[in-house]
Amino acid sequence: MSIKKDSNDSKSKEEKVMASIPKNIMIPVLLLSLRGLNLHGYKLIQQLTQFGFSSIDQGNVYRTLRQLEKDNMVKSEWDTSTGGPAKRIYSLTDAGEAYLNTWAASLEQYQSILNRFFTMYTDMFLPKSSTNCDKNEEDDE
Repeated sequence: MSIKKDSNDSKSKEEKVMASIPKNIMIPVLLLSLRGLNLHGYKLIQQLTQFGFSSIDQGNVYRTLRQLEKDNMVKSEWDTSTGGPAKRIYSLTDAGEAYLNTWAASLEQYQSILNRFFTMYTDMFLPKSSTNCDKNEEDDE
């Protein structure tokens, strides 16, 4: 039995890793985007793209916004002031602000773990060479 390895193997592994990133990370980004601003869905999708989300399922964004509204994290109103079709404008509620603060604390802890991971990873794969240390000591003299 032979195992065939091709370039699609590494690509599928990368896709699996990317898919394992917490999917609900979009929630705190949406809430943060609405902090102090009232935005319509399309503008929120643009914010997600600018934030670094590489592929966005627009339907999922709107479903998430609807769920956040059901959970009283955001509220929405129809804006008919502009020409063209009415747009739903979303804003953050007090409950959404509190939830955002909870997310921020959780993500801060997660960031600490990630920082330790990358420090260890860097130390293992890019060790400090003693010749650089020796050279820096010579430069100081």
